[in-house]
Amino acid sequence: MRIINGMTRRSFLKTSAAVLGGLVIGFQLPSSGRRIEAKSKWASADIANAFLRIDEDGSITIMVNHSEMGQGVYTSLPMIVAEELDCDWNDVRIEPAPVNMVYSHTTFGSQMTGGSSSVWTEWERLRLVGATGKAMLIAAAAKTWEVAAESCRAENSVVYHDASKRQLTYGQLTKQASQMSTPKQVSLKDPKDFKIIGTPVKRLDTPEKTNGQAVFGIDVNLPGMLTAVVRRSPVFGGKVKSFSADKAKAIKGVQSVIQISSGVAVIADDFWTAKIGAQAVEIVWDEGPDANLSTQQQSEQYAALANTPGAVARKKGNITTAMDVSAKKLEAVYEVPYLAHAPMEPLNCVADVRKDGCDVWTGTQLQTAEHATAKAITGLPAEKVKIHTTLLGGGFGRRAVPDCHFVSEAVQISKAIQKPVKVVWTREDDIQGGWYRPRYYHKLSAGINDDKKPIAWKHTIVGQSITAGTPFEAFMVRHGVDVTSVEGAENLPYAIPNVLVDLHSPRHKVPVLWWRAVGGTHNAFAVECFLDEVAHAAGKDPYEFRRELLASEPRHLKALELAISKSNWGKPLPKGHGRGLAVHSCFGSFVAQVAEVSVSKEGKVKVHNVVCAVDCGPIVNPNTIDAQIEGGIAFGLAAALHGEVTLKNGRAEQSNFYDYKVLRMDEMPKVETHIVPSTDKMGGIGEVAVPPIAPAVVNAIFDATGKRVRQLPISSEDLRS
Repeated sequence: MRIINGMTRRSFLKTSAAVLGGLVIGFQLPSSGRRIEAKSKWASADIANAFLRIDEDGSITIMVNHSEMGQGVYTSLPMIVAEELDCDWNDVRIEPAPVNMVYSHTTFGSQMTGGSSSVWTEWERLRLVGATGKAMLIAAAAKTWEVAAESCRAENSVVYHDASKRQLTYGQLTKQASQMSTPKQVSLKDPKDFKIIGTPVKRLDTPEKTNGQAVFGIDVNLPGMLTAVVRRSPVFGGKVKSFSADKAKAIKGVQSVIQISSGVAVIADDFWTAKIGAQAVEIVWDEGPDANLSTQQQSEQYAALANTPGAVARKKGNITTAMDVSAKKLEAVYEVPYLAHAPMEPLNCVADVRKDGCDVWTGTQLQTAEHATAKAITGLPAEKVKIHTTLLGGGFGRRAVPDCHFVSEAVQISKAIQKPVKVVWTREDDIQGGWYRPRYYHKLSAGINDDKKPIAWKHTIVGQSITAGTPFEAFMVRHGVDVTSVEGAENLPYAIPNVLVDLHSPRHKVPVLWWRAVGGTHNAFAVECFLDEVAHAAGKDPYEFRRELLASEPRHLKALELAISKSNWGKPLPKGHGRGLAVHSCFGSFVAQVAEVSVSKEGKVKVHNVVCAVDCGPIVNPNTIDAQIEGGIAFGLAAALHGEVTLKNGRAEQSNFYDYKVLRMDEMPKVETHIVPSTDKMGGIGEVAVPPIAPAVVNAIFDATGKRVRQLPISSEDLRS
């Protein structure tokens, strides 16, 4: 099994099935762009917009319209097609889809990857692709043999006619099948008959990633290509006032220095020369209105806002009356910092702008937007602009930027110099360049009645909106509430009769963006830690407390009970150890985690193991679920223990992995993943393990030490004996 490198040849989409001598199957996206609900919407095929090609040599190529950034879509999505196609998995190849509306996300209406949505949104469409391909192959065999199609069957890339003991391979049938009419209706398998879906399949992209053949954006090289490094304002919101390039141009290998929309670009023969040249440019900056912004200033501003009414995200019952009659009241403040995405592969983009066309190579999560950006900058017709999606060395949302700045920079530079150019961000550029998960301030209060039950819950959230000022604002900000800021808080699953959740969205020049798991990354921390405080104040076990409050939430409850049953909850632990629990739902999936930690006398936290139970509905590849749960826990744990970007004089103080730390190997806990058997609606998996890990760890710290952690990252100084 191998990946076909889309950059070594032109996509088959420009070639007709007759020329290929193969069968091409594809479907048009419904004009509404909404999630698919009925098979009838997929009645037509378009040979120029295909998902599946079967060639005469028997190879089966599946076009994957979602970006592969480690989450496994280059395997999970082909599995869906292969299951219904009844092909031999060893015949399967994959190829990244070009930019075309037929490949648009079935919910969001543009070609993109995000929101842990790749598998569930493609589930029906790709099953239909496979089933249609199989139906056409069987019809071709039946015509060849002059028998009824119903008397034929397909298995492992072969069509059989058992009565006459005849058989033809898919490769032998593909030319004939390409001439058959596309069926308007096809039958999909009963899940009990699945042979590939639900089994642990090895990833198709692993060989290339281990033998060095995999092509990430930073690996792309073109004849005559130059490399550029851009100097951007050190203060968020700042602009170039003036600059002198004399010292940079004096460096051997520096070809040119130009100003672009985001700063000053130094173009050179290679990366190192461009980097040194960029450092040599003398720039006078207009630092803008946030030149004095600091973390301390923000904290004070946010605390003041939290004491005033915000935009209401959820209101149930009468919070004031409930608080007045409560036998016991609690209040706490939780804070989380800005977080960088810090993917292992820093941002990069190759652009080749010519008079007759523009080609862009990059690892992107927003193909449609990048295409539109390049088209706008070059002024070329849409068909003359090509986006080539490479593998992504991590994304986590960072490669889904609404303004497409890393592509815009490369296209601007290539247009100016009329040569292919690769723009590379340094690690410092990445950490200090913004587009962070926003910092948030949470003020919570709760009331408990005489029966030791919570009757009031008030939650005020303060933090920047990630959608304000973007094209997403129109449908993601409702009555002043950015839904991404309150997810995980507004949809509180616990049965508390009086609830008020409100939001303040202060504006700063610090650019912010979705970060793996988005709103759940901060709201789960505040909600699950404060709920733990409420449970202890009520004198109840945190598990029993949650179980009672989730009685009407069966999917939450199943995940909770499975995690508890696998974690030895309630059994004795070694001295200095503690267990903590957290439950969270996001992206249509439900997760419960139990963490076991220890805290040394010096306050160092060691997470020994994490038990994670997940209900994500029907599963495609259990290997992917294991990997995503483990990766999500590592990602979220890194933020809980280390992650923090602080501001001073409008500048980010951290710059590289020595002061913006990611999880080290010796810090990774043992992770047990347990999947709740489920036939409920399918959810996502790429982000769902991130939100619960911080509160599970913090609640375990309390269990071990009796000390509450209400601010991330966890401070050893606060936990010293």
